[in-house]
Amino acid sequence: MKVFISVDMEGISGVSCWDDVDPGKPSYARFRRVMTAEVNAAVDGALQAQAAAVLVNDSHGGMRNVLIEELNYRAELISGWPKPLGMMTGVDSGVDVAFLIGCHARAGTPHAIMDHTWSGSRVYRLTVNGQELGEVGLNAALAGHFGVPVALVAGDRAVTEEARALLGPNLVTCAVKEALSRESVRCLPPERAHGMLRAAALRALRESPPAPLVIESPVTISVDFVNSLQAEAAGSLPGARRTGGRTVEWTGEDVIAAFHGMVAMLALS
Repeated sequence: MKVFISVDMEGISGVSCWDDVDPGKPSYARFRRVMTAEVNAAVDGALQAQAAAVLVNDSHGGMRNVLIEELNYRAELISGWPKPLGMMTGVDSGVDVAFLIGCHARAGTPHAIMDHTWSGSRVYRLTVNGQELGEVGLNAALAGHFGVPVALVAGDRAVTEEARALLGPNLVTCAVKEALSRESVRCLPPERAHGMLRAAALRALRESPPAPLVIESPVTISVDFVNSLQAEAAGSLPGARRTGGRTVEWTGEDVIAAFHGMVAMLALS
């Protein structure tokens, strides 16, 4: 069995504010180590479940956060940006199951740590074929294109609730912290968080996962930008349609094509 792990940073236990995930801030180096340790806990659980291969994709910011010298030697790491499928680069038909860890809730979610969707400075709301999705939903849809189910989502409590509502009761979730406000949080110490992640990964591979999230084609991704100037810039992309003062949409033949259109719009914005 081949397991793919996409790891973000905002949902890692102990992370409470933007300084913690910003390479220019003093606390970032500390939380890189915490992030890498949580990855290792998920890798350990997958290996205990007899996974034959584990591929980790660093998925936060510039995507160069995980410390490879501290990563479990049996895993492999994808690092850097840009990547063909962003946070889900490495998912293909050869992958059996995907884990999403270190996750955060979509933009506008109450009682969620650092809630945002892709870019807090640009994206106010994102829909796929009319359904509002956050990063977990978009990433699950990219995996679903290849028939790959998301079996585990870990992060703050708000994102685990969001994920279960989208992917169903068979999804294994692991809440390592609970937001008190957008930038304050009640956290589990690393030892407890790691034990929960190992157990969750083991359970996710031993139980039946949810069905892959398959989006019916063609796929339209609509972005409500934070301001109208961003929408004006994004609307200059060939094929883009501006449907409101802050809203631009792009339609592709499948979710992969639509995702590429979205990334191009956000780059222009």
